[in-house]
Amino acid sequence: MNLLALFLVPIGGAAVAALDPLRTRRLVWLVLAAAAHLALVGLTWAGRLGSSPVLWLTFDPLGGLALTLVSVVFLAVAVYSAAYLRSQVPRGGRAYEACLLGFLGSASVVCLTDHFGALWVAMEATTLATAPLIYDPRDRHSIEAVWKYLLICSVGIALALLGTFLLALAQGVATDAPNLLRSSLVAGVGLDPVWFKAAFVFLFIGYGTKAGLAPMHTWLPDAHGEAPSPISALLSGALLNVAFLAILRVVQVGHAAGQQQLLSPVLIGFGLGSVLLATALLLRQTNYKRMLAYSSIEHMGILAIGCGLGHAATYGALLHMLGSSLCKALLFLVAGTILIEYRSKRIADVTGLLRRLPVSGGLLLAGFFVLVGAPPFPVFFSQLAILRGAFQAGQPWVAIGMVALQLVAFIGLGVRIVSMVQGESTAVGPRPRESVWLHASPVALLLVALMVGLAPSIQGVLATAAATLGGTTP
Repeated sequence: MNLLALFLVPIGGAAVAALDPLRTRRLVWLVLAAAAHLALVGLTWAGRLGSSPVLWLTFDPLGGLALTLVSVVFLAVAVYSAAYLRSQVPRGGRAYEACLLGFLGSASVVCLTDHFGALWVAMEATTLATAPLIYDPRDRHSIEAVWKYLLICSVGIALALLGTFLLALAQGVATDAPNLLRSSLVAGVGLDPVWFKAAFVFLFIGYGTKAGLAPMHTWLPDAHGEAPSPISALLSGALLNVAFLAILRVVQVGHAAGQQQLLSPVLIGFGLGSVLLATALLLRQTNYKRMLAYSSIEHMGILAIGCGLGHAATYGALLHMLGSSLCKALLFLVAGTILIEYRSKRIADVTGLLRRLPVSGGLLLAGFFVLVGAPPFPVFFSQLAILRGAFQAGQPWVAIGMVALQLVAFIGLGVRIVSMVQGESTAVGPRPRESVWLHASPVALLLVALMVGLAPSIQGVLATAAATLGGTTP
């Protein structure tokens, strides 16, 4: 068995689900395929799955971290969907389960492929697989959101394609035989510096659009805010990190080519810009799902800053990717449960959560504390590592700016979430009985986040992955 199974299992599940007329069975196929995929990821870490020449699939710690995160979040979304769709009409109709599994298969290729061309194709496939899950012909806001998503991300992916061509040209000038294999590029095959710089600009802007970095972020608040909550959780907890992984693959090549002076200012500049813009807009939000969407932009900016600073900050950025993504998926799933009960996305319409929905209110508070870096959760340790990396890189002003912006975001998020959980409930009728299945996935994600923060075994994997990006262990 080889790594191709991580692509074939979800794609096979998508085909079966698309042909099955019964929704109950389609949801069973969805959950089974998600569980099988996570089991295969475990076998991959154990060294039981070999490389595949098909799609140039290989395993490395950096891709493995992103793949594991995608698989864990996807299983949580699949289990949540099985309960969520009892009371909600799915976007995409019968294609809901097939589109979800199509996303899982294409995201797996992005995480595992050694070929920049295959990476580009798989990245475009993630857009096509998730767009039907946002679209609702009865809702004009949803139609606007999906068109923004398709149009802006398509422009971004077109720029990334041009960047891929330029990367092949940079390799071809030096070797006369460009193969676009990351392993060849990182192993020391010569790159023409002028063409590589041009390639990096287009690849960064192209994949940065999909990752939600400002100012290419404009699709993200609408898509996350208008999509059903399980899809918002998948977009924020998995899709953004898959896109950021594509940027990190280019960064790996840049470090091997000795282009750190190009990479660092771009990553730090776009990262700080994203954090600043997201924090400012987050304070103006009256919609709790859009508020979480802007928080996602903020955290993608933090990832870019960490990778741009290097040293211990790169380690911190990878840890931050794990912690913030698990937490954001948790919060979007809880938001879905709140929306079912209160039937409103407005923050002002949701009060008294701890009285009306005590489990959901408790999970919302817990997710907030994870997100803002309360110990012993991973965001606390990741932010410490990024701040340490800023001082190691001789850029304390970056640390000061991050702390100031994070403090403002903490206050803004805290005021709004506290207003939602406290007071008397505005919902009418008797207090509902909370579904165990709706809470199973958020609770599981909270426990996984706690394990990531406490498990010493993950430190070695993070250190190895960070070393490929020029980083060090804190």
